[in-house]
Amino acid sequence: MKKTHIIALVFIAVLVGILISMLGDFSRYETFDSPYAQKGNEINVVGVLDKNEKMVYEPLIDPNKFTFYLQDENGGVREVVYKGEKPHDFERSDKIVVTGKLEGDQFKASKILMKCPSKYTEEANQTTSL
Repeated sequence: MKKTHIIALVFIAVLVGILISMLGDFSRYETFDSPYAQKGNEINVVGVLDKNEKMVYEPLIDPNKFTFYLQDENGGVREVVYKGEKPHDFERSDKIVVTGKLEGDQFKASKILMKCPSKYTEEANQTTSL
């Protein structure tokens, strides 16, 4: 084989390795009851705050513990325990994405992302109705 063919094959092998490693890094959005979540894997769950259940955040006792109930897209509700402070305007969020693992009946979250309501939604509806 020529030297250029060997270099080309090594280059292609490196590209395939990079693509495979990138495909493994994509986020998975799951529900609490999915088989992937039940195996103890780290997952992302999209849901809404269950306002019928209470939130617990007592900064004087433990400022790094916040618990609440989240309803996923299939209607499953779980208690979420987050080791961190309660995010500002948490109750006003439209959707919540939590990243973490299921441990028994609780979901131990390592990250919380919130989608807050848009202040432009009502304005857009008013201008289209004119």
